[in-house]
Amino acid sequence: MRRQDFHFKLPDELIAQKPPQSRTDSRLLVMEADGSLSDRHFPDILDYLQPNDCLIFNNTRVIPARLFGHKQSGGKVELLIERVLDDQRVLTHIRASNAPKPGVQLKIADAFNAVVLGREGALFELVFQSDDEPDLTALDLIERHGHMPLPPYITREDVVEDKTRYQTVYSEKPGAVAAPTAGLHFDEALLDQVADLGVKVGFVTLHVGAGTFKPVQVDDIATHKMHSEVIEVLPETVALIEQTRQNGGRVIAVGTTSVRCLESAARFSKTGELAPYQGETDIFITPGVDFKVVDVLLTNFHLPESTLIMLVSAFAGHQRTLEAYTHAVAQSYRFFSYGDAMLVFPKNKV
Repeated sequence: MRRQDFHFKLPDELIAQKPPQSRTDSRLLVMEADGSLSDRHFPDILDYLQPNDCLIFNNTRVIPARLFGHKQSGGKVELLIERVLDDQRVLTHIRASNAPKPGVQLKIADAFNAVVLGREGALFELVFQSDDEPDLTALDLIERHGHMPLPPYITREDVVEDKTRYQTVYSEKPGAVAAPTAGLHFDEALLDQVADLGVKVGFVTLHVGAGTFKPVQVDDIATHKMHSEVIEVLPETVALIEQTRQNGGRVIAVGTTSVRCLESAARFSKTGELAPYQGETDIFITPGVDFKVVDVLLTNFHLPESTLIMLVSAFAGHQRTLEAYTHAVAQSYRFFSYGDAMLVFPKNKV
């Protein structure tokens, strides 16, 4: 298939620039198994859950990965951390008038130094050093001095509210530079209602990288090279899914990142069945791929021609997905990270 097969027209005014007043105020477009569409509100997701189902969330935590500073020459630099490598080293994108060379020292937030160690493609390896507080780790310095890395289609500066709202209420493991946005719609009260229904909750971890916003630049999507991200699927999550299957329940993935975790862990196992996994994935899920684990998908609306709309198309069907997006535009749903959600049931099998 071609990149252009996943295009749709989106008016700029439908791109959500800020979160709704409360997390559950979002709308929910439901794609039924027969292809019909229902316009609902997000708390109505409870109507579609059944006892013995399980919801699988991505418990990554967004770090304030955008940092501002300057070179010794005075030139401004902007960092967007891609990955924290260890207590001192990071991989980062750098925006500057000229790319800094190895050995160059940067002053970040007028608080600590960052020394360029080298370059790996588009990313730079830096070591963070604080003379005033030498015991602080790179993650400590990022948390103290960084800004929330709002996506490029949000055209405003980050504000204090984003520290909590661009973060799921169950976030636990720091490392992402973009939020797993399907989970932003849940608050503690709704999660309690989910539990009251007899629905189990499990967690995977995928530290979302800035590459999630990288556009597909080739026409033939089979030649697209996916970015790699760190994932973890723990034994207790695998056990929960096995129990869900035995009890006749469904595995409902909250977000495309949860899908990528589960489907990667299954594909990387020796048996082809879901198994614990910790490592990297660059899985690219496109129409024609069989899903081994996920039965139902909850997701936000994604960018035209992006790898994420391709994943949704693989799950829901290409034509059905484009029809749902056309409906969402016509009904003025809010798009992307702070936007509305879609609950997707796969097409009935004849």
